[in-house]
Amino acid sequence: MQKFHIYTILILLLWCVIPSNAQNATSSPSSRFVFGELNDNTPVAYNAMGGVSFGMRSNKVINPSQPASYTSCDSLSFMFDLAGSVMWTHYGDTYGRRNVANGNLEYVTLQFPLWKRYIAMSAGISPYSSVGYSFSLEDSVAGRNYSKIYAGAGGISQVYLGLSANLFDWVALGVNAYYMFGTIDNTTSLSFSDASVGASVMYKSLTMNGFRFRYGMQFFHTFNKHSFVLGGIFETKQKLRNEYVQYELNTMDSVALINEGFEAPMTYGGGLSYTYDSRLVLAFDYMKQNWSDVLYFNKVGTLRDRTKMSMGVEYRHNELGRNYAERIYWRVGASLVDSYVPNANGLDFSVSMGIGLPLRMSATVVNAAIEYNRRTSMVNIQENCLKFVVNVSVNENWFFKRKL
Repeated sequence: MQKFHIYTILILLLWCVIPSNAQNATSSPSSRFVFGELNDNTPVAYNAMGGVSFGMRSNKVINPSQPASYTSCDSLSFMFDLAGSVMWTHYGDTYGRRNVANGNLEYVTLQFPLWKRYIAMSAGISPYSSVGYSFSLEDSVAGRNYSKIYAGAGGISQVYLGLSANLFDWVALGVNAYYMFGTIDNTTSLSFSDASVGASVMYKSLTMNGFRFRYGMQFFHTFNKHSFVLGGIFETKQKLRNEYVQYELNTMDSVALINEGFEAPMTYGGGLSYTYDSRLVLAFDYMKQNWSDVLYFNKVGTLRDRTKMSMGVEYRHNELGRNYAERIYWRVGASLVDSYVPNANGLDFSVSMGIGLPLRMSATVVNAAIEYNRRTSMVNIQENCLKFVVNVSVNENWFFKRKL
């Protein structure tokens, strides 16, 4: 009972802290566009495998990106997952090359069974998108040199509540309900080398909130030493409530718009995983978000469809091995993402690797992953990112009666 009170207080505190921390979750210049840098809500263990998740089922990992996976948890366990990250971004612009570092709380999730192994529930909070950048560009017009300074901060957070149910012994269905909220601020400053030409500052602020739903399904089967999981997810297009404010400092002109027409995209994806002898896991995912069909400032066709392909490998020599090294998880993966940003320069590429360290005399696992990402969303800026993420996945047996 004392553990329950401690964890409950910790969860409530973290749920209050994360929305404010999520506003500074990136230092990427490419987060200037649209809603910023999108988060696919992949747990750290699967981040190390390139971001696969749709075909993954594990009683050691809370997997909010696939709501059908919740019933994989042990029928007597309460799970709690807390993750944090440190990120270094290296980019070059007209003023030279820069290095920026920041650290953040990534997400908080929990999961527990409602009825044996047939129905399970999950809840949590995480960023849907993150904005954080400051960079400059120089050019000339009519023989006058000028520089533009771009700066922005904020993002959209999301709280989810998920439910999963097993049908028969080989099919699982699930659904997540999300509430999205947050504010994105962007500032553009223009100054000329000719002092006779006045400078200008444009400030823009977008506040959004709304609901969306994700549906998931998994088919799974084990025979002899071979296990297969085939999974898929689907989200319908959803309208988002919003308030947009634009203010130009030098002219004192301002614009305020309410519900100007923004939507979250229809999203679908699928994944397949294969496990041999509870040791080797091979997985592949594909996802597509139809951003080209959504309203953005009340217009359709402004954005591009976003696609993501991921693949990953996990190896654990022996779950019950006497040697601790045999019980360690080793992971590696890669992904390709086609950005939703208009006029993107190419594919974003990332490689990752990680490790899972089970604690002695406990089902709790500490996972760590390091990811290198090369982004190509902006033509005039070269950007490379190195991100280190760690989480603690607590697994406690709470739902059983102790014998006196």
